[in-house]
Amino acid sequence: MTAQQPPARTPCYHCGLPVPRGSQYTVSIEGKQRSMCCPGCQAVAQTIVDGGLDNFYRHRDSQSADSELIRTNSGSRRKQELELYDNPEVQSSFVHNAGDDQREAVLVIEGITCAACVWLLEKHLTSQPGVTAASVNMTTHRARIRWHSGTTRLSHLLAEIDRLGYQGHPYQPNREEQLLEQERKRAVRRLGVAGVCMAQTMMLAAALYAGELSHSMDAHIITLMNWASMVLATPVALYSSVPFYKAAWRDLQTRSLSMDVPVALAILLAFFASVWSTVSGSGDVYFESVTMFAFFLLVGRFMEMAARHRTGRAGNALLDLLPTSAIRLDGDTETLVPATQLRTGDRVLVKSGHTIPADGRVIEGRSSVDESALTGEYLPQSRSTGELVIGGTLNIEHPLQIEVTETGSESRLSAIVRMLDRAQAEKPSVARIADRVASQFVAATLLTAAAVAVFWYFYDPARAFWVTLSVLVVTCPCALSLATPTALTAATGTLRQRGMLISRGHVLESFATATHIIFDKTGTLTEGNLNIEEICPVSTLDSQTLLSIAAALESRSEHPIARAFRAHAVQAATDVQVHVGQGLSGMVEGKRYRIGKPGFACPDDTPQQPKSSGLWLLLADAEQPLGWFRLDDQIRPEAAQTLTELRALGLTPLMLTGDASDAAQKVASHLGIDQVFSGMSPEQKLAHLNQLSQQGAEIIMVGDGINDIPALAGARTSVAMASATDLAKTNADAVLIANDLMRLADCVRMARKTRTIIRENLSWALLYNLLALPAAAAGLVPPYWAAIGMSASSLVVVGNAMRLSRRHVAAQSTNEGAER
Repeated sequence: MTAQQPPARTPCYHCGLPVPRGSQYTVSIEGKQRSMCCPGCQAVAQTIVDGGLDNFYRHRDSQSADSELIRTNSGSRRKQELELYDNPEVQSSFVHNAGDDQREAVLVIEGITCAACVWLLEKHLTSQPGVTAASVNMTTHRARIRWHSGTTRLSHLLAEIDRLGYQGHPYQPNREEQLLEQERKRAVRRLGVAGVCMAQTMMLAAALYAGELSHSMDAHIITLMNWASMVLATPVALYSSVPFYKAAWRDLQTRSLSMDVPVALAILLAFFASVWSTVSGSGDVYFESVTMFAFFLLVGRFMEMAARHRTGRAGNALLDLLPTSAIRLDGDTETLVPATQLRTGDRVLVKSGHTIPADGRVIEGRSSVDESALTGEYLPQSRSTGELVIGGTLNIEHPLQIEVTETGSESRLSAIVRMLDRAQAEKPSVARIADRVASQFVAATLLTAAAVAVFWYFYDPARAFWVTLSVLVVTCPCALSLATPTALTAATGTLRQRGMLISRGHVLESFATATHIIFDKTGTLTEGNLNIEEICPVSTLDSQTLLSIAAALESRSEHPIARAFRAHAVQAATDVQVHVGQGLSGMVEGKRYRIGKPGFACPDDTPQQPKSSGLWLLLADAEQPLGWFRLDDQIRPEAAQTLTELRALGLTPLMLTGDASDAAQKVASHLGIDQVFSGMSPEQKLAHLNQLSQQGAEIIMVGDGINDIPALAGARTSVAMASATDLAKTNADAVLIANDLMRLADCVRMARKTRTIIRENLSWALLYNLLALPAAAAGLVPPYWAAIGMSASSLVVVGNAMRLSRRHVAAQSTNEGAER
């Protein structure tokens, strides 16, 4: 009977290699879902399709339908696919002109695991001919590369990334979302297996230690528990730890060193040595050390990955502001087309309530445009013929015809995303030092372990392996690794209960050393909503009657000003007409009224406007002016006390706002803020922050709008209000979920207490290692005592950090918190 052959695997539609079982990477090509073998092929194929170059596949298939031939020529296929990135049509979506014959692109790099990877990539890329700058963001795994297009090609740079053992592909938000979710699921599975197995192995290890110390456990029981520990540790060593092995193998192939090399070495040595001891019945086992070491490392990697994903989604969501379709005008014909197909010079129609699909110039029509998504300011701006509009903003009132001026990577939204990436890529000095010394640190660690092994090999060969393993176990950086994160976790948990959500670990460190705190105005120091503050009659009608008439007119408008009147609407208006940028007119109880700017409401006999600051609207009938309405944004009730406490803590408050009106100066005067910068664009805000940073300032930025995103990213620490836009909250380092500015002062006090705890933890961890390492190297510490000592030092660190969970810590006096 002939054995049944397993079914052949489906070849990848792009490169021809077999698609792994369970792979779900697909791309729609010519109306069919085509299987891909990996996310790299998926990203490349999607780029080809999005660039309108899917005829590449028809041409390829007409040349050869033989999948075996494709496999044998996979190297040339990879070269061909990389050369596609040199096509200007493909580059238009992710490469932009940086001036002086320079191009700049943002790529996603797969395979980065630590600072050494970043250092290697940056060093290698900057050494390539024509490359003027290359920076790799450890948090987002994105590389920003700038090169002279006349000297080198993008395909060459991508090939060099491949040669190092990494894989680069264009940053595409939609594809990136799918890849991030798949990466998260894999990480959760590995972490779950490691956590469950570690808990069970540690329980067995505790019983073994107790039995060996008291000499009360039978040998066959010890053997049985060792075998059980081996069964539990095997999935951790051979499944959960696989990413460490892959990264270590890649580093060895490229002759570079990262933390994954000693990590993989320690796990494999400890695991297989323990397996040998279990099978042979001689020596000690270290399965609990293997599982615990792997679990803690995986937790750290998972936290880093979660932060990276969260940051990555900020840019994705920002680009999602653009609509998927647009109405293109071809003569008098209206054609619905994908927004990605718009080109410079196209005419598009943007109807009322629709989002503007690209940057452009108004060629016909007049309307109000809601730019709050980009500027953070609540009042729409009037736009008429000849004026510029920005893609991603909302047309509110009347249809507009627009001539497209910028698309793709040159659009305003793309520029903001680039600023966001650039701000995140700028590394503090500590991070740059860490990048430089990462490889040296790893080399020193391996040399120390090797030196111990060599010494004991000549001194006492029978003990050499076990003493070396003791050194690896006793120097396991659990206490050092836990010193900072446990303190930060305890502090952030306490602050979360008090209304401050911390999303990144550096926030508390930054709050502890901050010298300046910068506020946006609208929605941050103020409530962000217009309210009717004053009614001044100039006729015989009383305030309540005037309010009733005005509310009836405004109830028919979608303008943000109308929101202030909605709660007072008790009657209906008819024949309401919107006069763009001027006001409203309509009939109330058979009589025509106007409300809006003074010159519009009463052009012939405009009364004297009251002197109070704010937005003044005039209500008039056909005969005379009737009354004034003053609208204004309210300062948050806790703002004044917050600024007083922050000054007492040694911080200098400033205001940066996009509001160019005198309201900014009024708010600053009320709160005692001396330095006010109004009418600032996102670029100007970021530039001002960079200038302060260069002068030595440690900055906290507090904002709420998308226009604050570059500044939020550029500041060392950023805080968003709970009422902020989703994108601002996503990108911020912390969110005031209680919407209470007083939590900022609490956070500064907690940060300084946390800094003290971290210093104590690090001191203890370093002292332990300084004492334990020589003892282990001298052969005085058995491996199981090394594991016990490592666990005990970790417990000391954790217990000290838990002091930050006490509720009274966050409420300590200002004087104590002000100590530096």
